[in-house]
Amino acid sequence: MRIRKGDKVQVMTGKDRGKQAEVVRALPAKGRVIVEGVHVAKRHAKPTRATMQGGVIDKFMPISVSSVAIVCGSCGPTRIGMRTDEQGRKLRVCRKCGADL
Repeated sequence: MRIRKGDKVQVMTGKDRGKQAEVVRALPAKGRVIVEGVHVAKRHAKPTRATMQGGVIDKFMPISVSSVAIVCGSCGPTRIGMRTDEQGRKLRVCRKCGADL
């Protein structure tokens, strides 16, 4: 899975199509990501030590990694390519313009 926590992505499918937001959490074992403000569900929560206020809260639910595209700073939503640098490290690059991500 080439999308990581902190990446800016654009949602390509579903009711939130077109929204751009940041990845809050990546779940590589399930092939899903949690994107801030996308696929929000209402959940009932009891008051606990962590959340003093109970009631109905908004929770960001995971979406498939195939439903999002990473956003390149210069050319917009794109796919991710890989290349190695001089030290042998793998780098993620934009497929459209070739810039490092």
